[in-house]
Amino acid sequence: MLSGKTALVTGSTSGIGLGIAKALARQGANIVLNGFGDVEGPKAEVAALGVKVAYHGADMSKPAEIEEMMKYAAAQFGRVDILVNNAGIQHVARIEDFPPERWDAIIAINLSSAFHATRLALPAMKAANWGRIINVASVHGLVASAEKSAYVAAKHGIVGLTKVTALENATTGVTCNAICPGWVLTPLVQKQVDAKAQANGWSNEEATRALLGEKEPSLQFTTPEELGELAVFFCSPAANNVRGVAWNMDGGWAAQ
Repeated sequence: MLSGKTALVTGSTSGIGLGIAKALARQGANIVLNGFGDVEGPKAEVAALGVKVAYHGADMSKPAEIEEMMKYAAAQFGRVDILVNNAGIQHVARIEDFPPERWDAIIAINLSSAFHATRLALPAMKAANWGRIINVASVHGLVASAEKSAYVAAKHGIVGLTKVTALENATTGVTCNAICPGWVLTPLVQKQVDAKAQANGWSNEEATRALLGEKEPSLQFTTPEELGELAVFFCSPAANNVRGVAWNMDGGWAAQ
């Protein structure tokens, strides 16, 4: 379905981003990966799906590096047809104890990076009259949790940015939508499970169930593969008129 298209997925060397990149690659899209840590492993996983894969290590907190990444993607594959803004970090603390530098970093990476990548991707998408911008928000873009002020603020901002982007391009072939996962077992979430296990003397299984039981009625994690399939749907002809939605895959979290 996506043969000849190019997808750039930020924060895609592991977790949700890699899951989405692989789902798009299975549909034939060439992939530009971005992120930290192991790079060769994820590149090999995507290449094994029979598409071309490139990598750019832009620090998503730095607009100049985002600009270089977008130029690199265009040089490699012509243009970015599908932009998935997924890069994100987390810090947990009460507002009065929240380090200002952590607030600034979370807003920069979780929110501002999506703005910068979007503004740079839009001209080529509009010229081609086809583009898909998919913002990975969170159920925290719809509801809040204590001690996550910066993350919740950024993800609410992502949902708002999604709506504005969709409206500004409503009469074109460029769509913008947001995915709002609940708990997904990524390295970021595993750290929270480990902390809960250590604090309470629980096994990993007990801590996992306690974590899910606080918020998610289904008591099961959403998987990167499921999120990837939703991204594929947003890129399909069936989603041509799906614009500005914040689609939660959260096991019933926001339904409560």
